[in-house]
Amino acid sequence: MSVSSTPAQQRTKAVVASWIGTTIEYYDNAAYGLAASLIFAPLFFPSTDPAVGTLLSLSSFAIGFVARPVGAVVFGHFGDRVGRKTTLMITLIMMGVATFAIGLLPTYDQVGLAAPALLILCRILQGISVGGEYGGAILMTVEHAEDKRRGFFGSLVNTGSTAGLLLANLAFLPVFSLPKEEMLDWAWRIPFLISAVLVVVGYFVRRAVDESPDFARAKEAGDVAKLPIVEVLRHNRRQVALLALAILAAGVSFTMASVYSLAYGPEGLGLGNDAMLKVLLPATAVILVCVPAFGALADRVGVRRVFLISAASLVVLPFAWFALLGTRQYGPMLLGFVVLFIGYSANYAVVPAYFSQVFPPALRYTGMSIGFTTGLILGNAFAPAIAASLLDSTGGWFAIALYMGGAALVSLIAGVFLHPAEAPAGKPAPLTVPTR
Repeated sequence: MSVSSTPAQQRTKAVVASWIGTTIEYYDNAAYGLAASLIFAPLFFPSTDPAVGTLLSLSSFAIGFVARPVGAVVFGHFGDRVGRKTTLMITLIMMGVATFAIGLLPTYDQVGLAAPALLILCRILQGISVGGEYGGAILMTVEHAEDKRRGFFGSLVNTGSTAGLLLANLAFLPVFSLPKEEMLDWAWRIPFLISAVLVVVGYFVRRAVDESPDFARAKEAGDVAKLPIVEVLRHNRRQVALLALAILAAGVSFTMASVYSLAYGPEGLGLGNDAMLKVLLPATAVILVCVPAFGALADRVGVRRVFLISAASLVVLPFAWFALLGTRQYGPMLLGFVVLFIGYSANYAVVPAYFSQVFPPALRYTGMSIGFTTGLILGNAFAPAIAASLLDSTGGWFAIALYMGGAALVSLIAGVFLHPAEAPAGKPAPLTVPTR
């Protein structure tokens, strides 16, 4: 650590750097989700049946999540071997290049099947980079923070998901207001191209952050695994599996609200393309306020308690959400998003502090990244496509709400069995936060 950099300053730098990385990650993901819901079908997946084109487009959204475990294994290895900081610099640049490239792609009418192939390649690169990004980002923050404040500081990083969603929606709002011909011709590219600005800012901010204290201590003590993935699969399989299931509630609810709702507006409610955006955007303010509030609460009452109660709430809140959306009136629809986002905020706020403690420092990057990305495949990746299929087969929202509630119930059960890692004999205990 440099002489001019105090622990308090490093905590601030770590939070800002991790927040920017998470913001960029979710901006890129939300931008792709928005385009996959409303734009990419005619541009990259033309079909005589619009529903088929939309389903193919949403499936390409899922591919990015499928690629994330590759990034989790690769970058988790380097994060636990070389360090958090260097690894996060690489994932940030890789993610930015992939997103920027999407804005330059030719369409199906221009190059035929090469267009969707290139789009999917970019989506895969996005997925690989993000697979190593999120776990490292929250570790940089949580491992720099004091034990008694890890719930709060970890939750601050998670507000980046909302900031990214908000920025992506704001970037696409003027695009959707243009005539359809202009939107499909050139305007859709702009939100992807401007992501380069975020990446440049994030790069310089991350350069100023010191290495994680927990990793530095583990490296100094010689407690660095040669093959972290082997050690995780040998000793921490149970934690990885439980973590993957525990993240389902937050993942499914956020993806359904931020991605599928935009397709559900015109297809399920008969609303215009921008109608749901106008409800979603102000509702995201709830997340920005509630996530750090629940993070601070968790430091007082226990991260595990907040996680379990919020997961239980997400079993029933999807039914209220869809019922309020069904009114097709702005006020009730906004209320629907608000109540769903409150439950989501409480659950997601404690993910960094709660999940970090289930792995020892030497395996934490790999274990968290693999568990988290596996959970995203099970939850986020296919949620929009599953919901679109359920709507097409049943004609209503009840089955979709049942699917969301079921995912939350699985998370609740997994959370019951998810506990902090035990330190090996002769080793210091891993980080702990109030769990009660």
